[in-house]
Amino acid sequence: MSVFIRGVSALRRVSLVAFAGVTIALTGCATHYVDGATREVAASEYHKPAAAQPVQVFFEFQTKGVANTAATSLLKAQVVQKVKDSGLFSTVEETPVKGGGLLSVKLNNVPIGDDAFSKGFVTGLTFGLAGSQVSDGYVCTVTYMVDGHTPITKSARHAIHTTIGAAPTPGAARKANSVNDAVTQMTSQVLSTALNDLSHDSAFTAQ
Repeated sequence: MSVFIRGVSALRRVSLVAFAGVTIALTGCATHYVDGATREVAASEYHKPAAAQPVQVFFEFQTKGVANTAATSLLKAQVVQKVKDSGLFSTVEETPVKGGGLLSVKLNNVPIGDDAFSKGFVTGLTFGLAGSQVSDGYVCTVTYMVDGHTPITKSARHAIHTTIGAAPTPGAARKANSVNDAVTQMTSQVLSTALNDLSHDSAFTAQ
């Protein structure tokens, strides 16, 4: 079986296949896995503020730090609903709210092979290409801002692995039903982790 795997930017693709970060030309089968190092944090585990405030949510998907409008559109509804379901805010809108704050959510797709990104991982992921495996990293950064207060920023990391043919399962990763499923799981899990960290910051509950 001839296999050619080449990492590409999600910015170049419109479909959900773009989020896997790979173009595959082969005779064989690709399998997608969601890395096991970052897991879903239930909203019940969040530290809820005594007096929740309204918030405007701004979401942007990025590819190596560059805005990706197609990917943003595909994931925006899921991200906004996740913030609503968190219970951390009294109301969640996509437009400015009077007397409320602003929650910026950025999900950046960065190839794990990039040195700057790799150094941020300490979970034993397989960086870049390993035989017939390619891995894409994601950094979710949430920043909460309220007038008169210092912005609060939290970040979480995740990854999606794609294997070809009979390659072994990458570490403790969990097999996804499709690339769409992998992206949905990854987004939910990494955002839940960042929101949980935000909720446990004393500066957030004080506001």
